[in-house]
Amino acid sequence: MRNIITTVRFFFKRRFDSIPNRKVRRDLLNALPYWSGAFIAGVVAVVYAKLFALAEEGTHFLFERANWMFFVVTPVGFLLAAWMVAKYSPYARGSGIPQVSAAIELSNPKHHYKVGSLLSIKMIIVKIVSSLIMVFSGGIIGREGPTIQISAAIFKKINDNLPAWYPKISKRNMVVTGAAAGLAAAFNTPLGGIVFAIEELTKTHFSFFKSALLTGVIIAGLTALNFLGPYLYLGYPHLGEVSFGLILIIIPLAVATSAIGTWMCNAILYIFKVKSAFPKSYHKYVYVAICGLLIAASATFIDARTFGSGKEIMVAALFTDHKQIEWYIPLLKIFGSILSFTTGGAGGVFAPSLTAGASIGGLVAGWLHLSATSTNLLVLCGMTGFLTSVTRSPFTSSILVLEMTDTHDVIFYIMLTALFANLIANLLSRHSFYDQLKHQYIHEIHHKENQDNSVEGLKLKV
Repeated sequence: MRNIITTVRFFFKRRFDSIPNRKVRRDLLNALPYWSGAFIAGVVAVVYAKLFALAEEGTHFLFERANWMFFVVTPVGFLLAAWMVAKYSPYARGSGIPQVSAAIELSNPKHHYKVGSLLSIKMIIVKIVSSLIMVFSGGIIGREGPTIQISAAIFKKINDNLPAWYPKISKRNMVVTGAAAGLAAAFNTPLGGIVFAIEELTKTHFSFFKSALLTGVIIAGLTALNFLGPYLYLGYPHLGEVSFGLILIIIPLAVATSAIGTWMCNAILYIFKVKSAFPKSYHKYVYVAICGLLIAASATFIDARTFGSGKEIMVAALFTDHKQIEWYIPLLKIFGSILSFTTGGAGGVFAPSLTAGASIGGLVAGWLHLSATSTNLLVLCGMTGFLTSVTRSPFTSSILVLEMTDTHDVIFYIMLTALFANLIANLLSRHSFYDQLKHQYIHEIHHKENQDNSVEGLKLKV
């Protein structure tokens, strides 16, 4: 196999050397890793999305025929998903966005070798399998955050395997582009991928790699588009004429969704802190089993919509005449997301956050007996407000909701919601959810390295 790779590299080197224009040759060499990474990431994102959807369908299929089985399936599935992550790839747990942010921060000459523990082929496999087990077992998780980490790992692997004669390409830029391409492929939102890279991942000017970022997002998005067709993640909700007076409802809704979303993030972080203080390691698995039993009980005795990412709730609220949302739906999705995320298995909070926000918006619209058009707008604003409180990226949240639903005619209301939600979230909690998790991952990596060095030093002394 190694001989084949060496032969292929030699063949391409000769081909590129034969290109007479030096600038064209250099630009082509710089672009190829991004293009190939984007194509592979798009294919993997599509396969992962299909498998994730099948797992969710399997959950509902089994629940309709023998719902009692989930008192076994859910806790056992959660335990298996958490054990797999802990044993084979600890940094595959949770969302994936904080891991990518940590990898970007560590992508410097001093710490670049530590990025491999956050973004690897093993992590991709564990991430996919663990999240599929979680969602089949009824976990309230999303695939969007995992897709971002998976795509970033694909780009990093390509960068690692470039031959010695190849022009040096920034590992950091590759990881950022991979993450943006992953988001674009997961949501079919190319602009969202670009804004996400700027606002959430780099927080700096990106002129040095904007062309690579744009092409990476476009190729990944087009790859997904080719397989799945010209779809929108959610669809085309009817909005029509919207009363300007709805601002008096939208602003309080933004405040409420932001406050609740911030509380959810703080609750997750607090549980992580408590879990880290458990005296025995098996106590963590007892906690995981309890979480599984609680989610199974809420689905069995309250509402089966407890399970899964909740996309069907958003679709029903936006595209059917049955817009009434029961008061307990937001509670089930929020508490279910807290329980699922803190088990230690793989899975994100992007989609559950959108569902929680949509259900809060629909609930408020129901209380006020608003029209279908106004209800749709409040659902979209609820999604934007809740997601903004989690990500602290108001532009990304706005663009994602707008691109997912093609509702650019209400961009003012969506942006206004994001603005107020971000303001409230920053007032309630100084640091964002993803930033706090990022620093935890970086601390873990440094701590593990220090432990390994101490053990190695003791062995040398002996």
